[in-house]
Amino acid sequence: MLFFRNDYGQSCIQDIVDEFTAIQDQSFVGYGEDTISLKAKELIQSKIPDHQVDIQFISGGTLTNQTVIKSILRPFEAVISCDTGHIATHETGAIEATGHKVITVNNVNGKLTPDLIQKTFDEHMLTYEHLVYPKLVYISNATEFGTVYTRDELFSIHEKCQELGLYLYIDGARLGAALTSGIDYGLNDIASWADVFYIGGTKNGAMMGEAVVIVNDALKPFFRFCMKQNGAMMAKGWMLGVQFLGLFKNDAFFTCAKHANRYASQIQDSLFALKYPVLMKSDTNQIFPVVTKSEYDYLKDKVDFEIWEESGDSLVIRFVTSWHTSKEEVDQLIEFLKQAKQLSV
Repeated sequence: MLFFRNDYGQSCIQDIVDEFTAIQDQSFVGYGEDTISLKAKELIQSKIPDHQVDIQFISGGTLTNQTVIKSILRPFEAVISCDTGHIATHETGAIEATGHKVITVNNVNGKLTPDLIQKTFDEHMLTYEHLVYPKLVYISNATEFGTVYTRDELFSIHEKCQELGLYLYIDGARLGAALTSGIDYGLNDIASWADVFYIGGTKNGAMMGEAVVIVNDALKPFFRFCMKQNGAMMAKGWMLGVQFLGLFKNDAFFTCAKHANRYASQIQDSLFALKYPVLMKSDTNQIFPVVTKSEYDYLKDKVDFEIWEESGDSLVIRFVTSWHTSKEEVDQLIEFLKQAKQLSV
């Protein structure tokens, strides 16, 4: 069966395997203070030359979001997210479990906008201390729909946050996909706009791991205390350092993302050619075709994918490409899509 269910279903890229092999007989101090982690942090810092950042490694995305948000907000403060944001939909109330409300607003192609931020902030100022105080803005880039924020959109959100005295946090679970989608900005620009962001390894070639990048000096002190209290500090922290050493030593982080995006684009172009509707046009490695029940029945025994939405006689399904996706798999998927369409006519 073809595998297009997610971009974290395989182990890791060869670059990381090689790094693990090279240190097989070595010993390291714990909790991310080892030489491997320090070298990985130096490599990431080199991509952000205009900012002196603090970098910490955490094992997964939900734990990263929970730890970062918990470290930033006071007990009565809340986070603004669009209704499709990962913290609002796929994290089992992890943020609310820390005592912080997630204020959700309607998305615009999976995105948050300055106007929505302003409207939400104003609504919470009407009765002031009787409502939670919205202090943090959360966005994903790429978004949960595979769309990507433009330079102007990110700058405008940054400006709105500065105007209102809000922190901006960017969930970068698929930041590699965003940065290799043809946009005109990089990690250094992200650091100019965000107070905190993370670089996702789990969904871009690593066995596991996310790199939290803290830009705002006011948020750097005591973050490791929060990591430890939240179960986010691994004794074998060097295992995460190795992941990012392998990803950034030879820029495999970007190569992997480009690979996934290229094949996703081919699949999406074929969907358009075959007259399949899509939920929305994706810029990255997540594709959302709309299929009939008969098309679904044909595909489900041949391709491993997720059902995203179900409505009436049609379903929105999700195909995800990764660093591991091959040309042969993409060609076969496109052939199956052709056959499913022919059978449904």
